[in-house]
Amino acid sequence: MKAQDEFDYIIVGSGTAGSVLAARLSEDEDCRVLVLEAGGSDRGFWQRLPVGYFRSIYDGRVSHLYKGAPDDGIAGRRMDAPRGRVVGGSSSINGLIYIRGQSEDFDDWQALGATGWGHRDVLPHFRSIETYSGPPSQYRGAHGPLQISGLRNENPACDAWLEAAHQFGLPDNPDFNGETSYGLGRYQLTLRGRWRDSAATSFLYPALRRPNLELRTRAHVIGLDYDGDRTVGLRYVRRGKIETVQASREVILAAGAVQSPQILQLSGIGPADLLRKHGISVKVDAPEVGLNLADHLQMRTIVELSSRRDSLNDHVRNPFKLAKMGLDWLLWSKGPLTVGAGQVGGAVCTRFADGTRPDLQLFVMPLSVDKPGTPLHRYSGFTTSYWQCHPESRGSVAIGSDDPFADPLIRTGYLSSQLDRDVMVEGMKIVREIYRQPAFADHWRKEVIPGADVQSDADILAAVRKHASTVYHLVGTCRMGADETSVVDPQLRVRGIRGLRVVDASVMPKITSANTNAATFMIAEKASAMIRQG
Repeated sequence: MKAQDEFDYIIVGSGTAGSVLAARLSEDEDCRVLVLEAGGSDRGFWQRLPVGYFRSIYDGRVSHLYKGAPDDGIAGRRMDAPRGRVVGGSSSINGLIYIRGQSEDFDDWQALGATGWGHRDVLPHFRSIETYSGPPSQYRGAHGPLQISGLRNENPACDAWLEAAHQFGLPDNPDFNGETSYGLGRYQLTLRGRWRDSAATSFLYPALRRPNLELRTRAHVIGLDYDGDRTVGLRYVRRGKIETVQASREVILAAGAVQSPQILQLSGIGPADLLRKHGISVKVDAPEVGLNLADHLQMRTIVELSSRRDSLNDHVRNPFKLAKMGLDWLLWSKGPLTVGAGQVGGAVCTRFADGTRPDLQLFVMPLSVDKPGTPLHRYSGFTTSYWQCHPESRGSVAIGSDDPFADPLIRTGYLSSQLDRDVMVEGMKIVREIYRQPAFADHWRKEVIPGADVQSDADILAAVRKHASTVYHLVGTCRMGADETSVVDPQLRVRGIRGLRVVDASVMPKITSANTNAATFMIAEKASAMIRQG
């Protein structure tokens, strides 16, 4: 009989990866699993309401509001880098978009040394995650815990934009998670009925009915414990007290692309010079811990619509339309309250694309705003945002002291690659051409951002540096690979120490082409199978 403070597996983080790991590993009734979450409950209304992400992302009660260091690539600005600090992690506060990424993304991983992570390898795990509400397909799952729904809101301006994109020459794509991600269509969302379906609601909470799984919230991990070359447990602070817990099999870090490398560095696993600088004993000299940080940088273009009929900017200020939104959501689980961070859009190729593989992702919303959590603009706004699918620019995460409660230094490194700059400039030109097509030309009266006076390549790039924002897709800081300098091997075991894995978005060798949450679900699903197989 194991002592109360000893478990087979300790999982740090209850986010997307942590919740999946907890559910899958605890299926073995002889295995005791503990999940530690630094945040608190996700039971708040705004965490459950789909459109509530608009409020939650910058709510310090459920989000760790990290900031990047001043970045020359974005005109010296400090980019926001919020991460979920709540049960369910970022899956409880994100924009609900479910898109796996291009099949080539995972073949790239394989080519970069992530053996066994090619598209053919990961597809079964994607399928086992989901229950898709659309037509049956060899690419889609029908029996998984996570509910995937099609768009449940119609908007005439979005429909006109799609028609304009077709006139521009882009094909229709009924399922971005099917055979190809190329083309335009409607985005899919993680919805269960009228509510958000997060990693917590789909995986963790059902599993917590098992007696061998325990969740402890408000538990901030401050360091790993070792016995020789093996990780045997960790320390965390809860209710102001330091507590220790032991793991007989493994400790698994699932704390995300900022906190997983931070915990490793604080525990003596990281670049030796960095650790010594802050008085931390070096357990494993691992120079790449915290490097390879990648993110999608999005540029928003905003036009003012010709009519007040189609912009949510106007609808939210009309009590009758607000009431209709509420009824549509309450009675029929549809309408604007069920939307995520994009309604329509898709993947396209610029002239810099590698053959027919898309290098630009478009997201369209019939509203405009400075950023989530701020009021919608007073005019009838409409937004098309875009990002480069395969950015070359990289940043880093590094501790600034030995204080486990201090935020690490995040260097974002945006637009440090010429290709990244070229694609972002080209993206503006493509979006503008779509706006000018006959199907959409009469729907808008003027360009607000970046503005009609921004025409030359130099001016467009300057506007991107000034206005572009994160899409909250930080990944890559504990790179997976077959080479000895990678942080984790293809089984996600941390090199140089036994009994320790990292399972979250930080292990991605290269960022996926679109939203990263679906791929993070898959990483944990595949990792769970590997761990259970031994």
